[in-house]
Amino acid sequence: MTLGTKIAWDDTVLPFQLDNVDMRGRVARLDGVLDGILKQHDYPPQVEALVAEMALLTALIGQTIKLRWKLSLQVQSKGPVRMIATDYYAPQAEGEPAQIRAYASYDAERLTDGTPFDQVGDGYFAVMIDQGDGNKPYQGITSLDGESISVCAEAYFAQSEQLPTRFNLSFGKSSEPGNPEHWRAGGIMLQSMPKASPFAAQAEGDGANLTATDLVDGEEGENWNRVNILLNTVEDLELIGPSVPPTDILLRLFHEEAPRVYDPQAVKFGCTCSEDRVRQSLSIYSAKDLEKMTTDKGRITADCQFCSAHYDLDPKTVGFDAENPPSA
Repeated sequence: MTLGTKIAWDDTVLPFQLDNVDMRGRVARLDGVLDGILKQHDYPPQVEALVAEMALLTALIGQTIKLRWKLSLQVQSKGPVRMIATDYYAPQAEGEPAQIRAYASYDAERLTDGTPFDQVGDGYFAVMIDQGDGNKPYQGITSLDGESISVCAEAYFAQSEQLPTRFNLSFGKSSEPGNPEHWRAGGIMLQSMPKASPFAAQAEGDGANLTATDLVDGEEGENWNRVNILLNTVEDLELIGPSVPPTDILLRLFHEEAPRVYDPQAVKFGCTCSEDRVRQSLSIYSAKDLEKMTTDKGRITADCQFCSAHYDLDPKTVGFDAENPPSA
């Protein structure tokens, strides 16, 4: 494979379907996107891994939705990592990349030597879809149960969408010859599209989270189990790349299921923050309210959690009592 071919698959999401078993999926590979996200903060390794996993999930899920504006994923927990937030912004025009941003809030003193997911305590995993243009946002949540965030995402799809879903993800620091060490991530998302099983509609039992296998039976269940056994054979280096193209992975894993691929979607790191947005958020405050936000140097400052952009504003130019707004 040429270097150009390797690079062509970085920071892309490849949609596919398996014609013989009525399943769809996505293969994602992130490189520069993760670099753009993680270089904004000096996260400890456990936190970096959690942010990498969330960014990869966001790329895979975001591309499955007919999205006009934004998909957001969030983890809220009582553990050392209090919150992880990601946003996926749909392309504004055909041929343009989608944009992803992410950040984490954590208590460094409470971090342990355990696995990344051990840093997440009781809490919930949330999916939010905002189509913009005055549409009412959608939100669904599931508890933080299991051994990874991806398992929580699978439970969300089983419970809230009644869609059997499986993620196989890999992420870590790559040390390719001649290149500095940096994070890479890759993963496959599989989704079966049957109607919800009767189990999903029953209001009985112990209230445990649903899993994908609760939603399929008979021939569908056999197909789901077989395809997941095949998916279990994928190796980390195949997922992360860059040596093996995603198309080769699909042929190796699912050649008997008649895989069909569609146009890949490029993704990049991007943030929508701006001085105008900061001013707009402050426009609801009076001069008296703004006094409480003013620093000792007589300025109002704001920092973007996603991209670390710093904004320094004159209090007299913001709020609904502004004396000298920029547009004046």
